Amino acid sequence: MNDNNMTTRNRMLAEKVIKGFESRNMSGYYAETKEEALAKALELIPEGSSIGWGGSMSVSEIGLRDAVINGNYQVFNRDTCATPKEKREVELKIFGSDYFLCSSNAITEDGILVNIDGNSNRVAAIAYGPKKVLMVVGMNKVAKDFDSALSRARNIAAPINAQRFPLDTPCKHTGSCANCKSRDTICCEFLVTRYSRHADRFHIILVNEDLGY
Repeated sequence: MNDNNMTTRNRMLAEKVIKGFESRNMSGYYAETKEEALAKALELIPEGSSIGWGGSMSVSEIGLRDAVINGNYQVFNRDTCATPKEKREVELKIFGSDYFLCSSNAITEDGILVNIDGNSNRVAAIAYGPKKVLMVVGMNKVAKDFDSALSRARNIAAPINAQRFPLDTPCKHTGSCANCKSRDTICCEFLVTRYSRHADRFHIILVNEDLGY
């Protein structure tokens, strides 16, 4: 991001969000670039760790997915599974991994995480299972408050994500949430993470980039 004014604003806002994380027993970090975010993520993950992920454009965009696949880690790669059965077996292994890599659909300025899921493996792993959750989140996903974060998740993240898959949902055709009960809906589970009971479980890297949706 080349706009110095935007960078200054994002840096100050990130400081506020990170203080919010800390008040909720979560750890936050700020990276100016994708490269810095990748370096920080790899610094946080010891070699030999078992790692898995849910669907996340942000993790891929900073190069973290490829880095762990090519690094010295035990990787549970659901993306290489040939059948739904095999994919489910890998996702269950991910549930017991050392690190779960993901992003967040939205984050409030005071550090609440808001996520919506269709298959629900991602929100399940965020809520419980993997020893640590490592999130990579672009500053484009920071919202003023909870209502704004929920609106972002439903009206921006969900309709755009619906475009990525062979689904037939109202939001795929209109670009706006219809609060549908379509069989293809990707808004099956809503997860609000307002506090982590387990210290050192959540590590969230805020990045001065537009990442994911």
